[in-house]
Amino acid sequence: MGILTFGINVTLDGCVDHREGIVDDETHAFFTRLMDTAGAMLWGRVTYEMMESYWPTVARGAEPAPPAIQEWAVKLEAKPKYVVSATRANFPWHNSRRIHGDLRTGIQELKDATPAGVLLGSGRLATELDRLDLIDEYRFLVHPRIAGHGPTLFQRGPADTRRLELVSAVPLRNGAVAVHYRRAS
Repeated sequence: MGILTFGINVTLDGCVDHREGIVDDETHAFFTRLMDTAGAMLWGRVTYEMMESYWPTVARGAEPAPPAIQEWAVKLEAKPKYVVSATRANFPWHNSRRIHGDLRTGIQELKDATPAGVLLGSGRLATELDRLDLIDEYRFLVHPRIAGHGPTLFQRGPADTRRLELVSAVPLRNGAVAVHYRRAS
């Protein structure tokens, strides 16, 4: 059985708006390495729709991009992508599949079928999966910024306080800190 890792950019005040983080080669290299360790990606419908119109064009070379972003796009194109949605059934982006029905069952089946693990990249979906005790690890890239707005990490709040163990904390040259936490035993 694979593990479910929640990985996302977050500011010091908890904002997970993708426009608020530092966008540079170092940041993209971090997430490319993180994606390389996972067997599949998992998103909610909103995150999928935000990404589906841009990243495939970068992967094909139709949209000019720096090498680090191009590498991310090519690897993302090849990676299995799972989308949780109750409202949309068709996900045409290469290698995309829908998860619907009972969320706990669908995600547990995905974890069981993906020994290399699953990388979750949607904030709202993470809140729901955390409430179901399905997230095993948390990989946050904490940016040295205060956004002053949302959406924020676990905006709807977890069901209970979640105790975590620090696995590592690595500062990046751009001032962000890559933190890796695992659920406490």
